[in-house]
Amino acid sequence: MNFKTKKILAVIVLTISLGNFAKADLTAKINSIISESSQKKVQYSIDIVKADPGRTVYSYNANTPMVPASNMKIIVSAAALKFLGPNFQYKTRIGLCGDTLAVIASGDPLLGDEKTDTKYGREAGWVFEDIAAKLKQNSITAIKDIVVDSSIFDDQRIHPNWPTAQLNQWYACEVSGLNYNGNCVDMVVENNGGIISLSIKPKTDFISITNKVAPISKGSGAVGAYRQATKPNNLIIKGKCRKKQGPFAVAIERPAAFFGFLLAENLASEQIDVKGRLLEKAVGTDCDFKILAEYTTSISDCLSRCNKDSFGLAAEAIFKSISANINPDKKNGSWENSRAIISTYLLGIGIETDQFYIDDGRGLSRQNKLSANAITKVLLDVYKSRDWSLYKNSLAAGGIDGTTAKYFKEEKYKGKIFGKTGYIDGVKSFSGVCSTAEGDYIFSILTNKANGKTRKAINDIAKAIVDSGQ
Repeated sequence: MNFKTKKILAVIVLTISLGNFAKADLTAKINSIISESSQKKVQYSIDIVKADPGRTVYSYNANTPMVPASNMKIIVSAAALKFLGPNFQYKTRIGLCGDTLAVIASGDPLLGDEKTDTKYGREAGWVFEDIAAKLKQNSITAIKDIVVDSSIFDDQRIHPNWPTAQLNQWYACEVSGLNYNGNCVDMVVENNGGIISLSIKPKTDFISITNKVAPISKGSGAVGAYRQATKPNNLIIKGKCRKKQGPFAVAIERPAAFFGFLLAENLASEQIDVKGRLLEKAVGTDCDFKILAEYTTSISDCLSRCNKDSFGLAAEAIFKSISANINPDKKNGSWENSRAIISTYLLGIGIETDQFYIDDGRGLSRQNKLSANAITKVLLDVYKSRDWSLYKNSLAAGGIDGTTAKYFKEEKYKGKIFGKTGYIDGVKSFSGVCSTAEGDYIFSILTNKANGKTRKAINDIAKAIVDSGQ
């Protein structure tokens, strides 16, 4: 063996040794984190994989299914790229069937979404202004009925396994084939010299309000909006207000009708007479549809709101869109059918049936189950595809944006940890990719029976991954 050969072998041995040391150090650090006294009762499922070549570098109960909270959105968004494709667009069409104004919905979750409108420089209510302008351009000053067609999805707008006490919250809003403003109104409560005033945006008579807020002159206030089971969209506002509370989002019922009602109100303000009724039904084949406008939203914008911002409506719309897109009539997307399609995808990439159960898209249902291994397999599948760049950009960038903007601000971690957080009571999760000098590491950290210190423990594990790759 000559000197050159010996030198090459020495470098190879040294590289392997250093790699083993790094792996041992990572294992020791993570084991130390999860064995701390505050975390001993917390249940963990962890899987960390070197993306290239797909080798596991750490595993802890990786095959144990857990309630994943919003990490369910990782599965849904990956399946969206698989079944809808990176060029998919939601297209909401506005047109005429004779003297009837028809809105044919596409399931778009971002129509009237404040963050999306801000991104593209659109003012609130722009869509209604545009529809009115299109009618005027066609010399139309009166219409008969307004038909809203939301048949792209079925009419099961509320998942049976969502907590009923939270259905008025923005994160538990209904999902419809026609969505607007996150299917919420924004409410402000003000105390003006002992007189309580309430206001909502968008301003509409679709919502009725019962004011039961008490004015206070000292101390801290808090208010909440509560539904009446027998009176849809009649909100009771309770609590105490010293100066001002809000704005805070309140989920409404019947989103398609909400959009149609707002449309009628806005047309009236533009002196366009609506003479007939507001109807929720499918546009029939007998309609000679004359299109006036089409509004599009890209799948990339939806994935970003779904993953980066954890916007539940985006996840559920994507979820139902998968089956709607496969159905022969391109309608009636449902949780049941999409669940079967996504489950087939997971089985197809080698995930065992006892490591997952898909119930909803946003992760609010506690019937959802995922193992850390299931999540890393899905992430690796996307990583090896042409869609990885688009998908990675949809994840929250640590220290920069989304749900991890307030974490990982240190220079050595900032912009190197990309992931999807998750939280419901007793559940905290974080999965994604760490970019290091040594390469990318796919990771999934799921915890059940989580406590107040578990998020820090999860973040410390992510930091340890970056440290091990430097």
